[in-house]
Amino acid sequence: MTSQAKINVKTRRVKVAIVGGGFGGMCMAIKLREAGIDDFVLLEKGNGMGGTWYHNSYPGAACDVQSHMYSFSFEGNPDWSHRYSGQQEIHNYIEGVSQKHNLRQFTRFNAEVTGAHFDDQAALWTLNLADGSQVVCQHWVLASGPLHVPSFPNFKGMDSFKGKIIHSALWDQDYDMAGKKVVSIGTGASAIQYVPHVAKEAGHLTVVQRTPPWIIPRDERAYSGLSKWVFRRFPALRKLHRLRLYLSNEARVLPIFNPRLAKLAEPALKAFINYQVKDKETARKLVPNYTLGCKRILISNNYYPTFNRDNVELVTEGVKEIRENSVVFSDGTEQQADCIVLGTGFIVDPRIYMKDFEITGLPGRRLQDDWKDAAQAYLGTTVSGYPNMFQLVGPNTGLGHNSIIFMIESQVRYVMDAITKLDKRGDAWLDVKQDVQDRFNDKLQDELKGTVWQNGGCMSWYQQADGRNTALWPHATFQFMARTWTVNMKDYNWQPAIEKVSVKEAMGG
Repeated sequence: MTSQAKINVKTRRVKVAIVGGGFGGMCMAIKLREAGIDDFVLLEKGNGMGGTWYHNSYPGAACDVQSHMYSFSFEGNPDWSHRYSGQQEIHNYIEGVSQKHNLRQFTRFNAEVTGAHFDDQAALWTLNLADGSQVVCQHWVLASGPLHVPSFPNFKGMDSFKGKIIHSALWDQDYDMAGKKVVSIGTGASAIQYVPHVAKEAGHLTVVQRTPPWIIPRDERAYSGLSKWVFRRFPALRKLHRLRLYLSNEARVLPIFNPRLAKLAEPALKAFINYQVKDKETARKLVPNYTLGCKRILISNNYYPTFNRDNVELVTEGVKEIRENSVVFSDGTEQQADCIVLGTGFIVDPRIYMKDFEITGLPGRRLQDDWKDAAQAYLGTTVSGYPNMFQLVGPNTGLGHNSIIFMIESQVRYVMDAITKLDKRGDAWLDVKQDVQDRFNDKLQDELKGTVWQNGGCMSWYQQADGRNTALWPHATFQFMARTWTVNMKDYNWQPAIEKVSVKEAMGG
């Protein structure tokens, strides 16, 4: 591949390019600045910081990780209003952190990256943007995360529907549901949050459920003024509170590895359903038939009581087709509809949501080809054959029990160590060895076999069609932190620069 650094006049040259302005991209940018590296750009396809917390603003949008854990460890917030925060408060926190670290001056908004290509002669990456411009860099960090491409079902007749179709990730704040006949399809994490709010507005709400989720009660307590004052006045106590939350969350990893332990909690949760739902037949339909934890465990206090409303019904038949003014179910029944709400989540398989995002690495390497069977990385962060490319929340870094921000911070520390070591050596690039990556992933899949995700009696978005789990980390988070604390030099091939100044000169230095 020949150098592309001078092809496009709208080319910017930087040391590091970050793709994505959510928690991952922000953390990476902050740590670069703390290391004295200001020669970077953060590329965000939206018009604001925050990623999913900027784009997802449906009614009731909130986090299912405690506020003091769902925040940066180095940017504690003593003023969280509740144990679990809503979208607006989380976004306000993000904006505050962005302003404190002056991240906007390093950010290009409305900058969608469409491809990335490595030039092994110049030891540089070229990122192509949708507007025709390019960014040339020594390192780039893919921090877009897996929850940014909405999943739209392909129901027969969907294009013929004359009413309003809204996806939870693209909520239309101007659409008035008052008195309307609404059909909500899907009962995942977003749906259980917006359904209670839609039910209060709609004239009639039909909730279409394919598979019921396990739902546990939500701690809705507010932090008192005294608690906030104590956290502000004595930061050590706030950190102690955060540690307690971390340890209590981490304890949830135990039933993940022993499905029999998970089953011990199921009778109490079934009693919770029967207590909150008056109609026994409806309650029966809301009870999952798979082991607790096999699919994502959700938290809510107001989802089940929604089915006690006269204007709400639960349908467990599949959608057969959509007509101009109605939805037809697999049993032949038909429900009139003015609005269809899709709570169908996101496309989380990178082989699908990145199919049009071409990434080429060393000669002959194309990520779509390398990932044709499964998305694989080393520690979810580096991919063999793609030097100086890093991922945040990459394959097998998702969690079923604790805060993803903990994982992000661990990965960012690892990336910073890699960049620092490379600079000290004066090398052009580092590339994880293929055998190291293969052994890591083979062992990971073996360790996943005994978990509730593989033996819980369900299929979920955690898994591919062939059953392979490429989404989740099957251990305690502190084990991931330990593995990513520092870069093991022996895990990587280190490519010396042809000349000590070649990279700098190629970047216009």
